Amino acid sequence: MDPSQTAYYKLGIFGLPTQRATSRLVLLPVPWEVTTSYGNGTSRGPEAILKASPQIDLFDLRWGKAYEQGYHMEAIPKHLMELNDQLKPKAQKLIAELEENGELSPASLKVQEEINQGCDQMTDWVYRQSREVLAEGKLVGLIGGDHSTPLGAIRAVSEAHSGDFGILHIDAHLDLRQSYQGFSQSHASIMYNVMASEFKPKKLVQLGIRDFCAEEFALEQSREDIICLYDGQVKEALLSGTAWSMICRKIVESLPEKVYISFDVDGLSPFFCPNTGTPVPGGLDFDQASYLFLALHRAGKQIVGFDLNEVAPSLSNPDDEWDGNVGARLLYQLCGLSVSPSHSSLTVA
Repeated sequence: MDPSQTAYYKLGIFGLPTQRATSRLVLLPVPWEVTTSYGNGTSRGPEAILKASPQIDLFDLRWGKAYEQGYHMEAIPKHLMELNDQLKPKAQKLIAELEENGELSPASLKVQEEINQGCDQMTDWVYRQSREVLAEGKLVGLIGGDHSTPLGAIRAVSEAHSGDFGILHIDAHLDLRQSYQGFSQSHASIMYNVMASEFKPKKLVQLGIRDFCAEEFALEQSREDIICLYDGQVKEALLSGTAWSMICRKIVESLPEKVYISFDVDGLSPFFCPNTGTPVPGGLDFDQASYLFLALHRAGKQIVGFDLNEVAPSLSNPDDEWDGNVGARLLYQLCGLSVSPSHSSLTVA
C-alpha cells in the first residue's frame, strides 16, 4: 500500500494491513470497564482508537518510518465485551447500594464476588495473551478499557525480564487503593495490585497525579520504590521558570534502563480527553507527553511494553471523534517509541 494515500480502519490499526507473524509490535485490545465509578464508555475505547487511527499520516518527524516494523492490532475479543456488558450493570447496582446504605446485603456480597471473579478472568486472559506475544519475541502494547486491564500484561512483562524494569505511570490518580467500592481489581487499584505483587517492578515513577486519598499518599510516601511527581508541584516548578526538559530529565534518571509505560489518558488535560471516565483539571498537554517520550528515547531507555487506557468516545454524540483521535495519536507515539532502537538517529534532533 502507498502510505501517503487514504487508508481505512478495516485494514488494521492506522490503516496498515499487517499480519501478526511479521509485526514487531502486537496490540491487545481489552474492552473492559466493569468497575468504573463515574463516566462510561471506556470499554469502547479500543474501537474508537481503531476507527480514528487512519487519520494519522504515517510519516513522523520523530519516529520516521518506524511503522514499517509492523504494528498489528488483534481483533477486539467478543467474549470479553460480552462479559463486560453482563457484569457492568451489576457493578453499577452495587455501587448505588453502597452509596445509599453504606453496606451491601448478603445477596449483593455474592454478586460482588461474581464481579471480582470476572475481573480475575479478564486479567488471566490478558496475562496469557501477553505471554504468548512475548514468547514470539515481539513487543506487547495493551489498549483498554479502564485502567484495571493491564495487570496481566505487566505480570507477563515482569516475568519475561525477571522483574528488571521500571514503570512510568502517567495518570491523574495514584491508583494505590487496596480496593475501591468493594472491587479488588478496580481501576483505582491497578498500581497497588502491581506494587503488592511478587512481580512488582524495581521502580514505579508517577506523573500527572492530582487526585488521591490520604491512604494512597501515605503508601506512596512510605515506599522507596515509588516516586511521584505530583502535578501541582510540577506546575509550580514550570510556572517558576523550570524548563520541561529539566523535569523530564529528572523523570528519566529515576527510571531503570528497561521501562514499561502505563498511560491513563486522564493524565492529560481534559481538553484532550473530555469523555474519559474520571477527568480532572490540570495534567499534561499532548506535546509534553510527546517530548517525554523523546527524552526516554534519547536517554537510551528500552521500552519493554506499554498500555493506553481510559480513552472513551462520546456516548451522546457519535460524531464526536476527538477522544479517539487523540488516543490514536498518542498510541502512534507510543508505538514509534517502543520499536525505535535506543540511541538510533531521529529525523529531528
